[in-house]
Amino acid sequence: MTTQKQTNTSKTVNIIGHYINGQEFVAEEPTNDVFNPASGKVTKKVSLASKSTIEQAIKASQNIFPEWRNTPPQKRARIMFRFKHLLEARSDDICRLIASEHGKVLDDAQGELSRGIEVVEYACGISELLKGEHSKNAGPAIDCWSEFQPLGVVTGITPFNFPAMVPMWMFPIAIACGNSFILKPSERDPSTAMLLAQLLTEAGLPNGVFNVINGNKDVVDILIKDQRIQAVSFVGSTLIAESIYQRACNSGKRVQALGGAKNHAVIMPDADINTTVNALMGAAYGSCGERCMAISIAVCVGDDTADQLVQQLKTRVQNLKIGPGTDITNDMGPLISRQAHTRVSSYVKQGVAQNAKLIVDGRDLMVEGHEAGFFIGGCLFDKVTEEMSIYQDEIFGPVLCVLRTDTIDNAIAMINRHQFGNGGCIFTKDGGTARYFSDQVKVGMVGINIALPVPVASQSFGGWKRSMFGDLYVYGPDAIRFYTRRKTITQKWPSSDSTDKPLFSFPSG
Repeated sequence: MTTQKQTNTSKTVNIIGHYINGQEFVAEEPTNDVFNPASGKVTKKVSLASKSTIEQAIKASQNIFPEWRNTPPQKRARIMFRFKHLLEARSDDICRLIASEHGKVLDDAQGELSRGIEVVEYACGISELLKGEHSKNAGPAIDCWSEFQPLGVVTGITPFNFPAMVPMWMFPIAIACGNSFILKPSERDPSTAMLLAQLLTEAGLPNGVFNVINGNKDVVDILIKDQRIQAVSFVGSTLIAESIYQRACNSGKRVQALGGAKNHAVIMPDADINTTVNALMGAAYGSCGERCMAISIAVCVGDDTADQLVQQLKTRVQNLKIGPGTDITNDMGPLISRQAHTRVSSYVKQGVAQNAKLIVDGRDLMVEGHEAGFFIGGCLFDKVTEEMSIYQDEIFGPVLCVLRTDTIDNAIAMINRHQFGNGGCIFTKDGGTARYFSDQVKVGMVGINIALPVPVASQSFGGWKRSMFGDLYVYGPDAIRFYTRRKTITQKWPSSDSTDKPLFSFPSG
């Protein structure tokens, strides 16, 4: 449950606890502030789980696992169906929580939730997805088949930028496969995860199958070392993703760790500029640029292409309507925190110092009535080059950099040289050019005249190079394999008149 605490300013502040074994509780633990990014004010506090709290969650997950793994997949699917209906019925509440704690506009929150629900829908087909393979008479009177068994207790560590969607990339399939799941959401916007847990219980999920532990790095360190946890799913920055991948692998766990990105859009001379500008505005400035699939680099083939693009982008970026995410008329909300605002502003300063041409500077934006909010306006750079920090680093803010080159091969080489390989896209009217680009570019997800090529739930999401550590992507078919182990069974029933003799050679058909 959520309790209230009296502060030295005589105001009560809600304390968000944890969700373990089918119920919320608040322990006597340190807390972190939870801000409303639009106002810059502390609206809640979140508990930072102690070792005893983490132990409760792991034990609850362990205790229910034998029962849950033996629950028929069709019964698990029915719970997922009920959960889906509850998500849809409570969508307004969920989106308001996202907007108030993350800052993104309500339309964007609704889009996030919808993409998460798609994965729940996919998990509803778990009976089909878990079907194994059978080979009758693989040898004389020998049958052979495979089946997919759950791992046990698994955990997901998720970022602040998608408090509903990214957890739902993980836990619906994990628990539909028969695992029990411990979610460690971002401590910056923890309320959404708590509501998702309540809705799962309401949908009929047995207590202990899904648990939420709020906390910081200390909690993550315990989870990735604990031998009872069989697998770790992570989404966050590259440095942390790599560290978690290495440490969790060393602990014998299965790991998928998604890291940072620097996604490029290549604009060819034949591209429809109006369509391209519309796509880039949403992809670069939606959610204030706090997306791992955000387009932060526009590579224009030809100076004429770049000049047209920059001219149209300049006007559109200057006219962005920016304010609280709860106002449905706004295009863009605030950044998640004051620290994020400082970081993004610092990168803009570096870009200027490194001689990039700053076309639109949003650093001095003030939103009337929300002067203490974490707002920054859209920023647009032209004539950026590869050695600049604004090109090399993931800024995670509303900053779009335009680079110029003369051929598609140079554009592709530029993308392929970059350390990140999450996604990329091309805008062109030529099918051959698009096919060449999609074949040659070294990224995990490609868009053709689509700026945010996030795969649908029946595919899988993941990047190349330092954007992804691990062999299996999140959601889709890869998730089924990630959250299960294949077991192959070969059997023979001897007949009553069997005259089999010992065989000392390796068996074969």
